[in-house]
Amino acid sequence: MNTEAMAASPGLATLRQQARTWWLARTPRERQAVIVVALVIGLFALWSLFVQPALRTVNGAPVLLDRLDAQYQQMQRIANEATALRGATRVSPTQAAAALKAATDRLGANARLTLQGDRATLTLSGGVSAEALRAWLNEARSGARARPIDAQLQRGPSGYTGSLGLTLGGTS
Repeated sequence: MNTEAMAASPGLATLRQQARTWWLARTPRERQAVIVVALVIGLFALWSLFVQPALRTVNGAPVLLDRLDAQYQQMQRIANEATALRGATRVSPTQAAAALKAATDRLGANARLTLQGDRATLTLSGGVSAEALRAWLNEARSGARARPIDAQLQRGPSGYTGSLGLTLGGTS
């Protein structure tokens, strides 16, 4: 043994002797109360450190699994849509422009479409609802094979304003 361990041993032995003396000085009823308190503290520590966190995880797992499943299904829908769009036939620039114009007309007076070669710019003023903009984007993707390349949109109380730049799918 090294000298540090030997030096610590007398202190530890003294502490053990003091604890033993204290324990033997207690009545059997006091000893029983100390054992019960130590057991309660031990059970509380066991519950707090191991059981309660595990139960919390088990109880929260179904909600988390449902949320992850919904995210997975959304990703699958997006992947299927991307695959379908990738396999879709190209449309001519004339057809793409006609599809974009028809979709823009459904947005009403708050939207203006500008076509320049294989680029289109949708300018929104006065506010367009999120649902209407989403429907326009879906129609632009599927009908005109247009892809958004830049967006400068601001959301206000009456809807979205700004501009959205697209490239038409009828060109390479």
